[in-house]
Parts: sequence; structure tokens; C-alpha cells
Amino acid sequence: MPLPTLDPADPLGLESLLADEVRAVRDTVRRYLDDHVEPHIADWFEAGELPTLPELARELGRIGLLGMHLDGYGCAGMSALAYGVACRELEATDSGLRSFVSVQGSLAMYAIHRFGSEEQKQQWLPAMAAGEAIGCFGLTEPDHGSDPAAMATRARREGSDWVLDGRKMWITNGSVAAVAVVWARTEEGVRGFVVPTGTPGFSAPEIRHKLSLRASVTSELVLDGVRLPDSARLPHADGVGAPLTCLNEARYGIVWGVTGAARSAWRTAAGYAAQREQFGRPVAGFQLTQQKLVDMALELHKATMTALRLADLKDSPEGVHPAQISFGKLNNVREALEICRTARTVLGANGISLEYPVIRHMVNLESVLTYEGTSEMHTLALGQALTGLPAFR
Repeated sequence: MPLPTLDPADPLGLESLLADEVRAVRDTVRRYLDDHVEPHIADWFEAGELPTLPELARELGRIGLLGMHLDGYGCAGMSALAYGVACRELEATDSGLRSFVSVQGSLAMYAIHRFGSEEQKQQWLPAMAAGEAIGCFGLTEPDHGSDPAAMATRARREGSDWVLDGRKMWITNGSVAAVAVVWARTEEGVRGFVVPTGTPGFSAPEIRHKLSLRASVTSELVLDGVRLPDSARLPHADGVGAPLTCLNEARYGIVWGVTGAARSAWRTAAGYAAQREQFGRPVAGFQLTQQKLVDMALELHKATMTALRLADLKDSPEGVHPAQISFGKLNNVREALEICRTARTVLGANGISLEYPVIRHMVNLESVLTYEGTSEMHTLALGQALTGLPAFR
């Protein structure tokens, strides 16, 4: 009996596990990115801009990626697996693109979808799903990142209105957003507010001089006496658990997304090693290079299997536990970053050139390692889940 075929790019045949509908999503996203983004992304990264973002948002909305895992209000209502695979393809092009889609769909839109009033959903979600309105999510502050319960932003009542004062930091989409979901402390605890960015007292200066996520809009949110009616409050968001629930949605996208960056780096390294000759033969023929390629492939496919398992759990009636999301975020980002670093060494000096995607993925993942839960915080969350003892309080 002849041996079955083995695809070097997919040695475990994981792509065969995807249903036809999910493969169609994968292929649609990949074609769009190859045609419209890949030719430009290195230049955008080098320039530190995403110049076509409004048009790009509308195109991503047109192919159904914005809020694609949500039901109704113009959203595609697709499975967690389909959403994860889309995130993988986006981040295989650039982490900034996946960050945009994650913040739009899994943070801003999800917050309104899960915790908002029917009026808020009708007002914002269809336009956001179409990419006609961009959203952002204001939780992190200059002095409060890993401990959002200690946030300094305040919302106080004045008659029937709310008045918000505070600062948010490292906010993706902030300066291009039409709406911001902002979290603030009140006398009753943490509450969320839907803030049209044209409201007096709201501003979003863009953060410059980044060396990571350069093809992404990152901003500070400044709220100086922002007055809102009570109808701007998310009526079903009660306590800090609400924004943390949103973060779990976005972290799931990261679990998948970083496998795309790692895949891109691995394929680039394997292709380069097969062509680059030293000492009269391709460097792929040397044992040390093969060890690097094998180790990268092992970790990439283990990370993909982790993502597939979390998709199964998320699509199941029981759902997925936050500690399981921490498991995936901690493992997959850490291993994807190591894959990119190793791929850089395979390319030698060419590894630092934007002619290849590896260095761009590598420095982008330095941000992904930190945002939406540092590796330290996910380690402690898992430690508490495994031992029953909290080590961070």
C-alpha cells in the first residue's frame, strides 16, 4: 500500500478538518488580502500609517468580516471557527489588520451587542458591520493596564445626564472611530458608555513613534467633561466583569490570529532556506537549519490544534472557560513570537529587511504579547485555575 501524501505546509492535515463553509471564508479573506493589501502592507508599516482605513473598513464589511460571529443587525452570524480562521488569514498579512477587526467586532460591536439596549444596537451595529462606522474600546489607562478595576476614569450623575472625565491609552482605532465604548467608575461600580466621538469634550490624539503595530491606528482617548444622556449607558453592563467578557472575545481572535503570523514566518523561512545556497548547497540541507524548521513546524501546528480545540469549545452549548482562553493566548502568542525570531535567524541579515514579512511579524507580536492580558497575567490566571489559589491579589 502506498504511503499517503504529506503536505510540508500542513504535515498533520489540519486544513482537512475545516468544513466547506469555513474553507470558503478562509479563501475569500486570503484572496482579498493578496489582491488589495499584501502589495502595500510593508510600505504602510514603514510609513507608520494605514492610509486606506475607511475604504478598507468598508471592504472588510462587504465581505462580512466585521462582527461576523454576532447574530442579527447586519452581522454574518458565523461560527467561532470561521471567525478564528478569518483572524488567522488577517494576521498572516499583518497583526494591525487583525487588531482592527478584533477591536471592531469583538470589543466595540460585541459590547453593544451583549450589553447594549435595542436602541443602541439599532443605531450602531448595522453601520459598524458594514464598515461605515468604526468603533473603539476604551478600557486601558495610562496607569491602569492589568488592573482595570482600579481605573481612574469617572462618570458622575448630573441630573438625568452622565459626565465623564478621564484618559484611556493604547486604544486601537481611537482617532478614526465614530463611536467609543468607554468604561468608567461610578458610585455603583464600573459601567460602560456608548460615546459618539463628536461629543464635546471627547478627543483622541494619535500615538506616534511606535516600532510595533505601525500599520494600525493607536490613540489616547481624552474625556474632559463629556456629557451624555442616560440612554448612552450600556444598560446590561454591571461591574468590571462586563469589559473582561469583551476581552475574552477578542483574546479568542488572538489565539487564532498569531498562528497566521507564525505561518507566514515559517513559510518564508522554509522557502528562503530552500533557495539560499552556502558552501555549495541550499541551507535547508544543513542539520541546524532543519532543526529550526522542524521545531517551528511543531510549535505552529500545536498552536493550531489549540486554536481548533478552543473553537470547538466556543461553538459548543457549554462554551469556553476564560482560563482556557488564557491557555491559548499565553501559549500561542509566546510560540508565535519564538517562531518569528527563529525564522529571522534563518534569513540571516535579510531577516531584518521589510522585503520579507518576518521582522514585521516579529515586532508586531511584541505588542500582541502585551495587549489584552500580558503573559504574566495569563500565567497567574491559569495558576489560579489550576491550583485554586490567587497569586495576584
